Amino acid sequence: GVWIMAYTTIDDPEAYFQTKIWAGTGSAHSQTFDGDTDMQPDLVWIKNRGTSTNHEVADSVRGVNKLLKPNDTDAEQSLTTKITAFNSDGFSVGTDANVNQSAKDQVAWCWKESATAGFDIVAYTGNGTDDTDISHSLSAVPKMIIVKNSDAADAWQVYHGANTAAPETDYLVLNDVPATADAADRWSDEAPTSSVFTLGDGVEVNTNTEDYIAYLFRDVQGFSKFGSYTGNADADGTFVYTGFRLAFILFKRTDSTSEWSIFDTKRNTYNIVNHHLYADLPNAEGDDDDFDITANGFKHRRDSNVNKAGTYIYMAFAEAPFVNSNGVPNNAR
Repeated sequence: GVWIMAYTTIDDPEAYFQTKIWAGTGSAHSQTFDGDTDMQPDLVWIKNRGTSTNHEVADSVRGVNKLLKPNDTDAEQSLTTKITAFNSDGFSVGTDANVNQSAKDQVAWCWKESATAGFDIVAYTGNGTDDTDISHSLSAVPKMIIVKNSDAADAWQVYHGANTAAPETDYLVLNDVPATADAADRWSDEAPTSSVFTLGDGVEVNTNTEDYIAYLFRDVQGFSKFGSYTGNADADGTFVYTGFRLAFILFKRTDSTSEWSIFDTKRNTYNIVNHHLYADLPNAEGDDDDFDITANGFKHRRDSNVNKAGTYIYMAFAEAPFVNSNGVPNNAR
């Protein structure tokens, strides 16, 4: 028989996702990405690793000075001291301690909006009406949708296509730890399609006249994956196939309370991967020996926050595809 290799449409993940780490200076300055490919980001998410400060997120649709906090419910802030520019190969930061505290290490996770790479940013105004369709530009079914009310102190709402057997009935909260909950007023119990996602009339997603931002993602073979797995709380932990070597991964346990754990390969340059930040908390970076990154996925190594005997969802982005479009495999770490 013939073995067909798994190819990717994106040989160069750095064109669409990059992580940047730097030591804060306290002085406004620009940051240039380390990758060989220039990338102008459309979404920048920054965390001060060295101390307890809020996460900060800006995107090109709302505007670079419009900040939201993934770990908090705060409405949008308009400030010129945090994320100040999206540059042709990076971004600029101001003087604020959340993004650039002197002598504290910082990290930024940055995405380029692209249908090819499966990422779309959608701003919409709520109408308070159940079963409201919002158009998107992915040209494929979204596997993850993150929604925030920009105008009010409402929680971040997360749809994940691998969450449960009927994910359109359920939601998670990015800024908090609860297990998956069932509520028809989030997604109107309707699965997203290749052209729209559907809102219920919950205030977190659809208050009349209030402004919202939605980040939509889909699976792109060899570049991104929005899957689920069952942990086993064991040193010989669960292996999860993604089809690429990871650059970034965000985990959440869905059947019980847990933090949203973020790992990346700029802060963890070799196995075991152990530097975590929590999307739902302002905490400084912590260290736990959690998992190994392989050429085609990840392998858990202990009973940890991301490998309890329970169910998990994740969002992952590639450092390199398992096999590129020329049939050339990548190397393990």
